[in-house]
This record gives sequence, structure tokens and C-alpha cells, in this order.
Amino acid sequence: MVGAPDVLDYTRDINAYFRLLAGKSPRVKVWSIGMSEEGREMLVAAVSDEANLAKLDRYKEITARLADPRGLSDADAQKLIAEGKPMYWADGSIHSPETGSPEMLMELAYRLAVEDTPFIQKIRRDAIVLITPIVEVDGHDRMVDIYMQHKKHPDQPPYPLIWWGHYVSHDNNRDNLGVSLALSRNMLKTYLDWHPTVMHDLHESVPYLYIMTGTGPYNAWLDPIVISEWQEMAYHEIEEMTKRGVIGVWTHGFYDGWAPNYLLSIANNHNSIGRFYETFGNGGADTRVRTLRPPDTSREWYRPNPPLPKVKWSARDNINMQESAILFGMNNLASNGQKFLDNFYLKSKRAVAKARTEGPAAWVFPADDPRPAEQTSLLNLLQLQGVEVHRLEKELHIPAAAGAQESAGDKEKDKEKSPEKSDSAAKPKEEKKPTETVIPAGSYVVRMDQPYSRLADMALDTQYYSPRDPRSYDDTGWTLGALRNVKTTRVTDLSILSAGMQKMSRIDPPGGIDGQAKTFIIQHNTDNTLASLRFRLASVSMEAAEDSFEADGIKFKAGSFIIRNADRSQLEKAAKDLGIKLHSTNATLSVKTHPLATPRIALVHNWQNTQNDGWFRISMDELKVPYTYVADTWLRETQNLREKFDVIILPPMGGGGPAGLSAVLRGLPMRGDPRPWKNSTETPNFVAPGLDSTDDIRGGLGYQGLANLERFVREGGLLIAVQTSASLPVAGGMTEMVNVSDARAMQAPGSVVLSTIDDKKSPITYGYDEKLYVYFRAGPVITVGGNFGGPGGGLDEGAGGSARSSGRGTATDPDIIQARSYEPPEKPVKRTPREQELYVPEDLPDFARSAIPPKDQQPRVVLRFATEKDLLLSGMITGGNEIAEKPAVVDVPHGKGHVVLFANNPMWRGETMGSYFLVFNAMLNFDHLDAGSAATTSK
Repeated sequence: MVGAPDVLDYTRDINAYFRLLAGKSPRVKVWSIGMSEEGREMLVAAVSDEANLAKLDRYKEITARLADPRGLSDADAQKLIAEGKPMYWADGSIHSPETGSPEMLMELAYRLAVEDTPFIQKIRRDAIVLITPIVEVDGHDRMVDIYMQHKKHPDQPPYPLIWWGHYVSHDNNRDNLGVSLALSRNMLKTYLDWHPTVMHDLHESVPYLYIMTGTGPYNAWLDPIVISEWQEMAYHEIEEMTKRGVIGVWTHGFYDGWAPNYLLSIANNHNSIGRFYETFGNGGADTRVRTLRPPDTSREWYRPNPPLPKVKWSARDNINMQESAILFGMNNLASNGQKFLDNFYLKSKRAVAKARTEGPAAWVFPADDPRPAEQTSLLNLLQLQGVEVHRLEKELHIPAAAGAQESAGDKEKDKEKSPEKSDSAAKPKEEKKPTETVIPAGSYVVRMDQPYSRLADMALDTQYYSPRDPRSYDDTGWTLGALRNVKTTRVTDLSILSAGMQKMSRIDPPGGIDGQAKTFIIQHNTDNTLASLRFRLASVSMEAAEDSFEADGIKFKAGSFIIRNADRSQLEKAAKDLGIKLHSTNATLSVKTHPLATPRIALVHNWQNTQNDGWFRISMDELKVPYTYVADTWLRETQNLREKFDVIILPPMGGGGPAGLSAVLRGLPMRGDPRPWKNSTETPNFVAPGLDSTDDIRGGLGYQGLANLERFVREGGLLIAVQTSASLPVAGGMTEMVNVSDARAMQAPGSVVLSTIDDKKSPITYGYDEKLYVYFRAGPVITVGGNFGGPGGGLDEGAGGSARSSGRGTATDPDIIQARSYEPPEKPVKRTPREQELYVPEDLPDFARSAIPPKDQQPRVVLRFATEKDLLLSGMITGGNEIAEKPAVVDVPHGKGHVVLFANNPMWRGETMGSYFLVFNAMLNFDHLDAGSAATTSK
């Protein structure tokens, strides 16, 4: 029975219920929309009148035609609107602990199919309801395992839901930009097949019912019509519920509406209406007395009828709240179907007109991008989202005045191609006039006169989130070209729309071998497929060039792969499959090289939260980079890690500061009996292939695990520690002259920031240009050095009034001590950040000098955040001076091994492909990270 206390249903049973309902009722149809990573089925049920279901394909054609209004007259559109039916797609339980909606949606489908009240008849007759009962089917079944097991053993503490889905937890609702997860791809494809008018996600968190409208700032690329539709639909439902005496129904004060990465963004980014509810769930089917926090019960302008301070709440209450409100939403859509369909058509029409109204005219991906694999990966992602991509037939010249703006990354790359020479004796330069922009033949063009122009523009443009706005609900910046290190150009000149170009299907980068020689060279361009190639051909010996070099008139970067006397057919097949170009040569290569490894990699998780490591796992799985997934508790119990692994990765785990470090060490409390995480008759869904199991999830890394990691590094291993995990090896004594701290006042709620290569000889930076945009959120702040440089280390005297002591005069005047002759102070020495970090005074006492490690054991800053004025590309940062010009990536020798610390997150939500190779370079060169260092060079 739906809503029965103390019972939750598995995916297979819910899917079977829908199929049974479809078999018994002519008003229900069910079909599969795809499978999850673990092989569970996702489905859609359509509920409507028999007559509507008989014409379901026709209504599908109508919404598709309205979605693409090119060539459709307004008169013909109105005929289609009059004939069509709006579609309301409700989906449940994207977040696995939120278990009420799958139960409710079963009852809703039944009620829509059998009830014959005028209210329900209106919905069936004048709308089509689509239902996906469970979005995250893998995590749902694990949650049911946990809930039902605890019901059988109430004396035991419940298990934590360690894996919500196969890869990520709460962030499965942040995948609409990267579209990495199976659920995202399945839902996106279904949307593009049906173009539902409304897509409605059902969540559970706050009392009793929050109906989404957003607080703002709203996403700047959405048509304002949809913002109004959010308000209109929400207030209709609030009013209808309130009229019937339902309290605790409210809006506004929860979500902002800025980031386009949520599941509901599938609809909003494609000109439909995406919305969500949050209802009061108990995390299962219990009935409990709930005492609410004062902030949840206060009366506000947006919550004039707040929840009660205390309530007896059941699964039935949750179901009733969801079901009643969504029925009002569905009835509203049915009653005003032509208006909502007309709005859908108008939003689509205005999206097509975007190129000639607000602009830009197009986005261009230049044919000469040095990273063709990453370029095509981004273009294919846009195509997956329904965006059309064309290819330019001939070279195009855009006059300077007409408007073509290179992305920030392009400008930096152009500087690197032709640096300006400095000549102190040169004549003053005349002001340069803007030159035309030349777009090479073969460049890819994303036109803005297409239905999903807004989606493409919001993904590729830069974002600015004002610090004056309310705290953001999620990331504030996401510029995909920059994060993927792919060149893009924003073109406002309309002439590009008249240029000859061909619409492309799926794009694959060209790959293969030129020439017939037996030595092969691969340009290191940081395309991530290079890592795929290395591990695919693990048995083939490869070398990495330690410096740039030239062969056959071609310039190759440091890190380029050199392969000698390998099986040509094997190489060629791999190159073609992966889109990699190999150059064969008979030239004698004089560049110094070292072997390019295929390391044994361990990726670490804990038994509390697998959110962040999931993004590393899916990235490495997609690229077929092999790894072993191990737990922190396993590290604690395994002393000789070096025998098993070459590289260990610590993704972000725990929070920052001492509390976060303590949580990593302690893990789950060692109280009570052991807590196994294994499949059993009571928990058949705990462990799937690719996940982990253990006899006991308690205890965390512990001091022994920390000692085992230190031994691993000391014996020649590489430990990569990312963001919050960076504090572990530092506090654990594996580094010298390095400090990791939380930001004091900086706010950086998920932004795209600029970094610069600080050590071009480091293997970690092989293949990169001088500038790289990276993702940064909150912290940490990494500093290196002995702090001998003095405060500021080169601030101008009187800068900001902070460089001089209190005394006479102004901030820039010299102070004068009374009753003695004036002695001017020593002029401050200006030092670069690197000079500041490594500075050691000549008069440093011997006891202090003895604490400084030798050169070959000192930290090596390989990537550094830009100056404060250049730091932010997209999103928001305040107090950016806390990380400006400070290390982003640091390589620290320890014993025979290395610790590499990341302040940025290089693998995040399938968006940051441009920084992946910082990790891959470190892995592939783990046993030669000293290459190019000053200490090595001086030997």
C-alpha cells in the first residue's frame, strides 16, 4: 500500500507497478528511457485520456515543431498550439535519501488513471502527464536496503548512505553542464524527444512545502518569460493549498535561480519550465514528532502562513503534501494549456532571434586550436544538449569595428605565440589600431539563431556574480571553454551568419600517423586522450622529453611522447580511435628524456561521503585510466603501500581546518560492533562492481593510516592531495616549508580563476601554455617558504598606507625621529612571489639556517594564482588577495617520493577537463618529478 508506514519499495517493484497499471488501464503507457550505471531501468509513464494516448506521437511532433520555430509562421504555430496538448513531466527521488516521491508518484499515476472527478478529468483531457518515479535508481535501492535493514535491527545505528548513486551523491543534481552521469543523459534525451512544457523535480528537506521561484539573482541568459512562469505557477499552488487550510506552504527564501547545472535546468535551458518542490521528509516511512527550528517557523513576507513549531509527521503527510500541490500545478497547466504552449513557442522564437537582438551572433571554435580532442569533446557536449554546430567552409575576416571578441584564454595564448620584445632604447610605441579577426576555414561555429542559443551562450560566456547579491546556492561561474582550456571567440558581427558553413553531426578529431619512420613523436598538448593512449598501450615503452625540441621543422613541447620501434599498426589503430596525431621521424633526437610510466593508482574514499571522489572516478573511467578504489580504513590496515601502488590520490575529503583533519583521522566512531558494508540477504544492493566493501566501516584513516601514507611517500610513491585533503600530508609531517590554511575572509563560491605556470620545467606542467583557468571554491590557501622575506616582500613604500609606521607626514612622506639627524630608511627590496618564498637572509642565524631543507627537498611551486586584478574570470571572489599570487599546485619532495598539493579542484563535475592533465602529468611522471628542477639541473 502506497504511503504505508515503515515500508519503502525497491525500483524493480515500483517499475513493475507502473507496468501493471499500464496493462490494466488504457489511460497509461510506460516505456524505458535508459539504464543506470549499475544496470537498473529508468522509465517514463504517460497518463492521459485514451484519445490523447492514441495520438501521443502526434502531440510529440507538435511540441517538437514548436521547439524549433524556424520556418514556422505565427498563424501555423497557433494552429499547432490549438491542436496540441501541454505536457507535465514529474520526476522523483533524484536524491536517494528523499524517499517519499516514488511512493507518491505511484499513487498519483493510479489516481490520474481511475479518478473521474471533474478536476482530474480536466488534467486527463487537456494535458499529458509524464512520470519518472525514480531518477537515481541505484542509490534508491541502497537507501531502501538501509531503511529496511534498520527496521529489522532497530537496536543498531542505521548505516550511512555511502553511495547515493554509483558515482556521486547530492551532486547528481549538479550535472546538467557536464552531463557525465547516466541519469543526466537519460533525462536529457527524454526531454529532447518530448519537449514537455513543464519538468518538475520532487525533493525533500524543509517544512512543509517550499515551491520554487528563486530569490535571484536569476540566470542572466534565461528568457524573462520563464522567470514569470515560475512565479505564476508557484503562487497559484500556494493560493489553492492555503484556501483549503493547508499551512506551511511558501516560496522564495531557499534557492536563487543562478546556476544552470540542476536537473530542472534541462527544461529551463531549452525554453520549457523547470521547477521543483521541497517537502518535509523523514528520510523513510516513519511517523515522528518533529520539532522545528525557529528560522523554519518564522512569519516572513514570502511565508505568511508558516509551519508549526512541533508536528507529528508521517510518510503519508509527505505524500499528501506533494500530491495535492502538484495536482494543482497539473490542473493549472491543463486549464491554461494554450497560454503555456504559446509561451513555449514564443521563448523558442525569441531564442532563434537572439543573434539579431541581444546577440552575440555566434560563438566560434577556431580550427587552429592546439587541443583538438578537447575542442571536439566540448562541441559534442553541446550537440548532446541539442545545440547545432556548423563548420566554416572558407576563411572569414571580421572587421575590428564589427565585433569579434576572443575569450580571455585566447588572448593569453596569442600573447604567447608572439610576445612583444622589450627594448629600452626603442621609440615610444604608437597606439595600435584594432585589427580584424581572421577565422580560419574549418572552424566550428555555434550560431545564435537557433532554438537552444541561450543554452550555448550561457555555457560559453563569462559570468559575473555581484558580491552585493545574496549568498549563492551553488557555483557562481562555469565558463566551459576556459575550464576545458579550449579556445572560443564571441562574434557579434552578423555577417558570420551569412558565411558558408555545413551543419555537423558527431565530430571526431582526426588521428593517425604521418610518415613511415620508426620513431614516433606525439605533441604534448594536454588533450586528455593522451592519458588514455598511455594506459591503453601500457606494454609499449614511451619516453617524455624533458625540454622543448625540434624535429623535421616541427617544434615539440616539453613532455612530448617519444616512442621508438613500436608496432606501427597497434599505434595507428589507437591513434585513430582516440583522435591523436603521431609524427614519425628519422631525425636524431638530442633532447633529454625519461621513461613515461603507467603507474599503479589508488583512489581513496572514506566511509562517510563519496561525493568528491566520484567526480575523479567518472573522469578516469571515461578516459580508461585504471585505478584501484580503496578506503581510508584499508590504508590504515595496509602497512606496505609502496609494494602495491605508485600513486595515491586523496580527493577532497572532510572540511577544512583542524575539525576537518580530525574527522578524516577519526572517521566513524569506533563504538559498538563492527559495521560491515557488504551485500547480504538484508542488504543486496550495497556493493556493485566498481564500488568498495569492507568488514568494518568504522575508524577512519587513523594515525596508523597517516604513518602508512608517510612511509609510502618516503619509499618513492606519489601522494596527490586535493583541496581540503591538502592539510593531511602537511599536518602529518610529510612536507617542509609549506603551510595550508583556511581563508580568513575570502568568499569564492565556485568560480573560474586564472593561474599561471610558475615552473615550466616541472613535469606536472608539461604541455601547458603559460596561463590556465581553473576551478576554485572556498580554499585552501597554500603558502610556501621560510617566511624570511619580511612582510610584503616588496610593497611600495606607503602603498595603501600600510608600508610605513605611524609618525609625521602623509602615507608617502618619510618619518623623522626627533633630536637626531635624519637617516633615510633602506629602500624595500622588490621580489617576485617566487623570490619572496625562497628568500633567505644572509645574516640568518645558523640555528635557523639549519632548519632549512636542502634544495632538492624544498617545495616547488608549479602553478600559481594570478594577481588579484587578473584573478577572476567568472563568478565571484571577494578578498581574492588571500590567494592572489599564491601557489595553486605545489610539488614537495619527501624521501624518495613526492607530495603534490592542489588548492584548486582539477576534476570537478565533468567541467574542468582543462586541468585534468595536471593530475595525469604527475601520475605519468611520478618517478621523475625532479626533472627540470633547479636542484637537478645544478647536479
